[in-house]
Amino acid sequence: MPHAPHVSRLALTDYRSFATLDLPVAGRMVALCGANGVGKTNILEALSLLSSGRGLRRAALSDCARIGGHGGFAVSVTLADEGGDTQLGTGLIPGETGRKARINREPVGSVAAFAEYVRVLWLTPSMDGLFNGPPGERRRFLDRLVLALDARHGARVAALERALSSRNRLLEAPFPDQAWLDACERELGEVAVAVAAARCEAVARLGALIAGHRDHASAFPWAEVKLQGELEEALANRPALEVEDNYVQILRQGRARDAAAGRTLRGPHASDLAVAHGPKQIEAARASTGEQKALLTGLVIAHARLVAETSGMAPLLLLDEIAAHFDPMRRRALFAELGSLGAQVWMTGADPAHFADLADHAIVLQVEAGPVRQR
Repeated sequence: MPHAPHVSRLALTDYRSFATLDLPVAGRMVALCGANGVGKTNILEALSLLSSGRGLRRAALSDCARIGGHGGFAVSVTLADEGGDTQLGTGLIPGETGRKARINREPVGSVAAFAEYVRVLWLTPSMDGLFNGPPGERRRFLDRLVLALDARHGARVAALERALSSRNRLLEAPFPDQAWLDACERELGEVAVAVAAARCEAVARLGALIAGHRDHASAFPWAEVKLQGELEEALANRPALEVEDNYVQILRQGRARDAAAGRTLRGPHASDLAVAHGPKQIEAARASTGEQKALLTGLVIAHARLVAETSGMAPLLLLDEIAAHFDPMRRRALFAELGSLGAQVWMTGADPAHFADLADHAIVLQVEAGPVRQR
């Protein structure tokens, strides 16, 4: 059985709407209720900063600092686990760049080190248009999926973005240095294949887990997931080194085309995650709005199961306004699914009645413009 770290205390300083917050938590199902604008999502966002990246809102660090504060902020959690408590802290120091990270009050190189203690997944209303939106949103979703399985993936994606930017800048010159361009394309080929391979492995694992848990009677239909991309498809049939060499040749031969376009046109930055509604055998984008919401929720739950299976650690799951758009039957099914994960789940909602079916299985906290108290 995977172990299940959970937040037993959350402390915020100058974070968004909170000058200070010291919130003890004694449970694995936490529902945050309150009117719009009182800070429910701010709490989830603060927890999402326990993972690499910019959190569930993808906000600039400076935007997380409280207006009227000193320009910085601090997020501190106590994680309780079978091995004892661990304190994780992150934040922004006024006048300094980059996000700081501490484990048990000792500085560490980056928030990526937190992955040894906790994995964080989330689902927010802004993701409801995932299947109908642009491929870039699905790639971002995919890379978050991979990152929860492999903490090194964030560095790979960042390296890919830097290599693409370097090549694009070189191609802007009227007469780019050929030696520099060759070296840049070789580096780009290596990191591009690494990113594509990590995505392929994660999608294959997720697809296999979903296939092993198919339930046509479930309120959350199972999804079929597939990567669509030149490198990803090549990796299915050819060795990685051969795919890398071939991609470098594509880059070299496409210099004039890419220079005219002002960007590199081919590579994993142009790939897509194709999702289908399994029981109906239709593209997810063709499903109804309600079906898409249920499909996405089922996909996130499957991902949570995969993280637990792969890492041996049940993730921290953040679900913003999750219950509002489901009918009572589907809400009950959702709570049953969440309860079976063994993970700590944080949910938000304006109406406490939406969490009535949780009864004695959840802590319901009332968030107001200031305090947070148990109902």
